[in-house]
Amino acid sequence: MSVFAGSEIDHVGIGVSDILRAKAFYETVLRPLGITLMRSIEADPPCPAPRRLGFGSNGKPFLWLHAATVPSQETHIALIAYSREAVDAFHAAGMAAGGRDNGAPGIRARYHPSYYAAYLLTPDGVNLEAVCQIPS
Repeated sequence: MSVFAGSEIDHVGIGVSDILRAKAFYETVLRPLGITLMRSIEADPPCPAPRRLGFGSNGKPFLWLHAATVPSQETHIALIAYSREAVDAFHAAGMAAGGRDNGAPGIRARYHPSYYAAYLLTPDGVNLEAVCQIPS
């Protein structure tokens, strides 16, 4: 099942200041959620860094990164995790990959009693969330 299955969102694009640094960060932090790098679109003319990177699951990229002079700011993206352990692994991987803690794994009862989430700020300041809403 795709992360966005059943939703109205087909894909999201994020501008990043350093696409190679972002590639390393996102590959590490998304792996515990079952999201991997699926497409790398090269620049024209060719250069050492790709122009766009597509991350996704089940054969469909839905999270796209692109090099930008001004990176996306104040962006919040919540990704579905299918277990609380995946949320924990996402947070740990993100911290190890250079992300900044923006909310440790835990229940967010203000949303509802089963809202288990963790938040990271990416190197460009995107607020990336992993959330498991499955009751324990």
